[in-house]
Amino acid sequence: MRGSDPDAAIFYLARALNAGEDPVFLARRIVICASEDVGMANPNALVVATSAMQAVTMVGMPEARIILSEAAVYVAVSKKSNATYLGINRAMEDVETKDTGTIPMHIRNAPAKGMEQFGYGEGYLYPHDFPGHKVEQQYLPDKMLGTKYYIKDDTVED
Repeated sequence: MRGSDPDAAIFYLARALNAGEDPVFLARRIVICASEDVGMANPNALVVATSAMQAVTMVGMPEARIILSEAAVYVAVSKKSNATYLGINRAMEDVETKDTGTIPMHIRNAPAKGMEQFGYGEGYLYPHDFPGHKVEQQYLPDKMLGTKYYIKDDTVED
């Protein structure tokens, strides 16, 4: 699937099934590939893969082989982007190894009465009140300003 070869995807799926591999495990691998390797290049791949996993658990073998084949081919022929995979890895590393600072007060929620008096939510700009539902506003902590985690590649369309 990762190499975009649908014939190889079907072949190795058949080998795994023939060897007695659990169809739910195979469905799980397809879900992972849809997210890790296809990602934002075709977000619908994750929907197809998770639906296939659910269908496999409902239907069982031998018909599950058809569902798995469809999902594997869909993922194999999809454009690929690992931008979100790389992004979350970079963010996890930063959170684990750096002093990333504090969350800006204006984007902090005030779930309990009285928190507003401490500055929670003060100055927050609600994006839906602005054209295009987007507003220039600081979301990252001061120490993380300018950090990029999601770096869109050329396989992802706007």
